[in-house]
Amino acid sequence: MPTGTRKKTTARKQTTSRKKPASRKRKTAGKKSSVRKLRIKLGTWPMLGLAAAIVLALVFLLVRKSGAQDAGTGARVPPGAWKYGIDISHNNQGRIVWDSLFVMTDSRGRTVREPRMARDIRPVGFVFIKASEGASMKDPDFRENWKSARRSGIRRGAYHFFRSSKDGAEQARNFISAVGPLAAGDLPPVLDIETIHRGCTKKLLNERALKWLKTVEAHYGVRPVVYASATFAKDNLCDEIRNDYEIWVAHYGKDRPSYEGWTWWQFTDKGVVHGVPGFVDINVVKP
Repeated sequence: MPTGTRKKTTARKQTTSRKKPASRKRKTAGKKSSVRKLRIKLGTWPMLGLAAAIVLALVFLLVRKSGAQDAGTGARVPPGAWKYGIDISHNNQGRIVWDSLFVMTDSRGRTVREPRMARDIRPVGFVFIKASEGASMKDPDFRENWKSARRSGIRRGAYHFFRSSKDGAEQARNFISAVGPLAAGDLPPVLDIETIHRGCTKKLLNERALKWLKTVEAHYGVRPVVYASATFAKDNLCDEIRNDYEIWVAHYGKDRPSYEGWTWWQFTDKGVVHGVPGFVDINVVKP
């Protein structure tokens, strides 16, 4: 019937007109969601950039601080009128200026690298150079350092890093092979004892160390020196070594070492010396 038809048509139109706004809302909502995602994605990059900038700034400051410390000041020297020396090995990085080695200190008694900062300047009077380690290792920089020290006129001495797990006589032969003959004015050979390896007793340590000392002394006709920390010397070295050999003691941050019977004293491993890149061990000899 006509009336019913109009009603159905009107109803369809009304239904259609109600659905259109819903469709527009879904499209609008989709656009807003895409905008939010875009904003999140775009906002992530500045945050990452900021974080990277902060990390780079911190790294720069740390490197700059480390470099400034290395280039500027080092450990304080103990009070006294000392004759200074250094000890070196392949672990010291960079080129050593052998004809320009000076221990310089500022008004606070700290070692400095630059002459303009120095209040007191004293030449490096001696150097101990690592020659060998254990039964077979030879320091790769020894020959060059040994020759350079001789040419510069600085008194030189060679040392061996002791391995308590190895035979003493075998280690002595390795040292003799690395050093070769000593020249007039050279310092006594040095046995550097710092650790007891697993499975080695104090008794065995001292037996092997004495074997090295006596083998080297017989070869060169010079009584060697023994290097050890103050604590290690007191706790681990036997009376024969402590009484019969000069002790080069390592004890840091003190005005005097706690070990009484010392002849040589390594008072820091963070010294700054003009002519040596980076930090270096500084030593004195008892007046």
